[in-house]
Amino acid sequence: MATTHGAQILVASNRGPISYTLDEAGTLTAKRGGGGLVSGLSAIGSDADALWVCSALGDGDREAVRRGVGEAGVRMLDIDADVHADAYNGIANSVLWFVHHLLYQTPLEPVFDAEFRRQWASFETYNRAFAEALAEGAAQDAAVLVQDYHLALVPRMLRELRPDLRIGHFSHTPWAPPEYFRLLPDDIGAQLLGGILGADRAAFLTQRWADAFTDCCHAVLGPGIPSGTRIGVHGLGADADFLRERSHQPDVDDRIASLREQIGVAPDGSPRKTIVRVDRTELSKNIVRGLLAYRQLLEDQPSWRERVVHVALAYPSRQDLAVYRDYMTEVQRIADEINARFATAGWTPVLLHLKDDFARSLAAYRLADVALVNPIRDGMNLVAKEMPVVSDEGCALVLSREAGAYEELGEDAITVNPYDVVATARALHEALTMPLGERAERTKRLAAAATALPPAQWFLDQLHALDPR
Repeated sequence: MATTHGAQILVASNRGPISYTLDEAGTLTAKRGGGGLVSGLSAIGSDADALWVCSALGDGDREAVRRGVGEAGVRMLDIDADVHADAYNGIANSVLWFVHHLLYQTPLEPVFDAEFRRQWASFETYNRAFAEALAEGAAQDAAVLVQDYHLALVPRMLRELRPDLRIGHFSHTPWAPPEYFRLLPDDIGAQLLGGILGADRAAFLTQRWADAFTDCCHAVLGPGIPSGTRIGVHGLGADADFLRERSHQPDVDDRIASLREQIGVAPDGSPRKTIVRVDRTELSKNIVRGLLAYRQLLEDQPSWRERVVHVALAYPSRQDLAVYRDYMTEVQRIADEINARFATAGWTPVLLHLKDDFARSLAAYRLADVALVNPIRDGMNLVAKEMPVVSDEGCALVLSREAGAYEELGEDAITVNPYDVVATARALHEALTMPLGERAERTKRLAAAATALPPAQWFLDQLHALDPR
């Protein structure tokens, strides 16, 4: 299947760099995406012979494929919508995500029944579609960077189709320890590991996740890495230049003015302190315990009442799954409960925003006195890296030890056990009372660590690691 005129550099991911919406008149509108992959691929230059293979995610994308509408260097796959739903929601988001983030309530779940096996067959079909498209689109000896848990089976499938290719796989999530990974059926766990081991190189965001992957290989497949796959670590950093420029645009200034009005001032006329979190309403982000810790702070330290506001930006995530809708409802309920318990005529303790607004996120970053990042488990968590970069006055970072970012930022953060609400409340008090000079120095060091491997370099490092030795 080798092609002489194919691309020299290929990227594969579920979500591509562009998406399409279809209006009632049948008009297609394209929207460019952002993120590390987009920044990274642009770093190789517009004249590079590159191809991005992605999936059509909605009706607009599928219609664009059917009409032959597209963008140079992007191949969007119109995988059957039911197959995609099984693979994406049924397996990737409801099984693999839960395993790697340790999210199951094990007395009741998981249940790997006949329905799971049916969905797994769709996951295989979905991965095979990517492998075949990459095999078809790659030049001889091309480099292929396969992204994330959605496409864990692709490297092995692609290796069988095109043994000449240089293949890398990158995991953007944590990797489960062996005892949790082995919740999966034995054959499925072995297939997942073997799929990634089809790559020349498997890379992760931190050494901890890389070691967990290796431990799972040893536990499930036996000693050693049987394929000779090399293991790498690339800690994706914040894009400082973009963030600093974007965070001073007029729409961000407008959001700052609005937030300041909502936050208000303390009874003595001084500015209120702000504890800021910005997250998707994702189960692993631990928003509920963050709110409970804030409530505990107000209980334990009454002097903070009317002097601090928790700005919680919790944007919708995976609302097609009932468990995520229920979680968002619980976030709203606890925020309302705190406000009902503590609010005064001139003070709303929790400002909760549930509608996605990037400009408002950047405004909150700039206003933050304290950044609260307390995930149950997170591959990296770029918010922990972005907020110190953008914060106007410097911010104290309260950081979960279970975030991948802890590996790089832990020394200058106030570290918390994400399950310990009382200790997190104490950490918030410590952060709020941190002397301004110390806060500024810590922020400077946090920002330097956070931007050490910006997205473009992160991508190029993965690419160069596949160069022939």
